Amino acid sequence: MAAKRSTKLTQTAMLKQILKRCSSLGKKQCYDEEGLPLDVPKGHFPVYVGKKRTRYIVPITFLSHPEFLILLQQAEEEFGFHHMGGLTIPCEEVVFLSLTSMIR
Repeated sequence: MAAKRSTKLTQTAMLKQILKRCSSLGKKQCYDEEGLPLDVPKGHFPVYVGKKRTRYIVPITFLSHPEFLILLQQAEEEFGFHHMGGLTIPCEEVVFLSLTSMIR
């Protein structure tokens, strides 16, 4: 149980780091004192999807859904957690939209 909690804390720390580095790809954006974008509501985070890297704001509750976690694992395999430019989901937008509509 302790190992599972440790992994969860590590994932949370990595996600916080990724969120702090997210950008809006050239759009002027204001950040708060913690470096988080002001246009993202509390309890949400931005992801970039598809070849055009379309930006979507998704609730943090998605992190508890196995289907969404599979997308995050694919992102880690393709890009790693230390790339710049925000959390990029490597799938077609239509697949992402279908998945997120099922989760909601």
